[in-house]
Amino acid sequence: MPKPVHFEIPAENPERATKFFTDVFGWQFSSWGADQGYWLATTGAEGEMGIDGAVMKRRDPAQPIVNSINVDSVDSYAEKIVAAGGQIVVPKMVVPSMGYVAYFKDTEGNIHGLWQHDPNAK
Repeated sequence: MPKPVHFEIPAENPERATKFFTDVFGWQFSSWGADQGYWLATTGAEGEMGIDGAVMKRRDPAQPIVNSINVDSVDSYAEKIVAAGGQIVVPKMVVPSMGYVAYFKDTEGNIHGLWQHDPNAK
């Protein structure tokens, strides 16, 4: 059964946001990609309950916090989403050497991500 595996928190000032979450919760951050405006978050030790995520540069004033769900195929789940009344809002994109991601709205207008792990993604 697919489950959430990653969150993204948009921030106007990612450095300020990462400091906040470090100071309050002890999360650890590392910049990902050259000038991507994306900081990966480690939120606990391996094997502890919970998920890791990221803080990212806000791209739109209405950009929500997003949880991404791990699936075996972004393409097949995109079809299921549309058939069930959802909408793909950002089509499948490659994350080189990591996998594929897409974003969708559910029937209530909430945005979620789909994540397909594939270390061979190009």
